[in-house]
Amino acid sequence: MRRPFVAGNWKMTQTHASAVALAKGVADGAKALVDQVDVAVGPPFVYLTAVKEAVGNSGVTVAAQNAYFEQPGAFTGETALDMLTDVGCQWVILGHSERRHVLGETDELINKKVQAALAKGLGVILCVGELIEERKADQTNAVLDRQMEGGLADVTAEQMAKVVIAYEPVWAIGTGETATPDQAESAHAHLRNWMQSRYNPDVAQATRIQYGGSVKPDNAAELLAQPNVDGALVGGASLKPETFIPIIEAAHVSVAS
Repeated sequence: MRRPFVAGNWKMTQTHASAVALAKGVADGAKALVDQVDVAVGPPFVYLTAVKEAVGNSGVTVAAQNAYFEQPGAFTGETALDMLTDVGCQWVILGHSERRHVLGETDELINKKVQAALAKGLGVILCVGELIEERKADQTNAVLDRQMEGGLADVTAEQMAKVVIAYEPVWAIGTGETATPDQAESAHAHLRNWMQSRYNPDVAQATRIQYGGSVKPDNAAELLAQPNVDGALVGGASLKPETFIPIIEAAHVSVAS
């Protein structure tokens, strides 16, 4: 059985004090749950070190929200993967829809980042998902295929052991809209079938697929109960321990059910 993985994407929020307080709150609330659920928090770059110190040895890991693929050097404003490993990051979120659709990142660029991150030993959370007009045009599967093929180009079956896929329908991110459990399961099953065709059944069965898109305490249990939903990439609800911990608890319950 795949081990559930719940990660919080804090996006461009927090102050130093609030980031530390949030990290400590998550660490305290998750300490009884990390025996069966992987938990990560993704603060802004400037708070990575403080958050890493705050979670301590709780079992909660730290994810960066992005990275650049080049070696350290003359790339003003960018953050190198060596810097992430230096401060104790274990994960990096790549291909998030906000980086695709707000900041213009292409599958080719995302793939360079994926390959570079894997080469440095970092775990990758690769985000994929369709726009509302693409879903209405029945193009969801085609979009997912294109993003998976582009983002995972030249990534080997062996390297997939360090990759988590996050299905995030763009129309459900920060909108209050959520894919129904059936919609989420359908997309996740499609992604798993893609991996079976592109790689092999072992990779398809082992790779975890998170759902992201307005995940909240009141819908987490139903989403996480779906057979191909292996966790969640949580936005707004990850910004308070009282809304993030119940999602982790729902993942913990899903292991036993």
